[in-house]
Amino acid sequence: MNWTLEIVVVPVTDPDRAKAFYAERVGFTVDVDTEVAPGLRVIQLTPPGSRCSVALQQGLPAAPGTRERAPGTLHGVQLCVTDIEAARAELVDRGVDVSPVRHVGNTGWEDGKGGTWNSFVTFTDPDGNGWVVQEAPSELSER
Repeated sequence: MNWTLEIVVVPVTDPDRAKAFYAERVGFTVDVDTEVAPGLRVIQLTPPGSRCSVALQQGLPAAPGTRERAPGTLHGVQLCVTDIEAARAELVDRGVDVSPVRHVGNTGWEDGKGGTWNSFVTFTDPDGNGWVVQEAPSELSER
């Protein structure tokens, strides 16, 4: 049996602001924006080329056996690209406040590209949820 990661829930304060950020600034595709019950809206977006989507959450009760998360508490979700510098330039062009390209070196985080699998940029959404973008040596289908 396959266990596929298909949705990451992103806690937000303003669904419209978050939708605009992820769609217009980061470049995710809006898959769903619907009210599934009175006052319960689901917004799902997918990064280009990904099989995993994000669901913007505001006001949705926590699933049984889980805890609610406050907006801005999601950190470390990682996206992969094959050209970190082009990805950074695209984010900058779209108005995202993104870090310089960095890698893990002898003294911790250092500026500039590193070796294979060791080049990253980071950004946060308007609520403070933190994202990492990592350079991969090839597309997922080729690994």
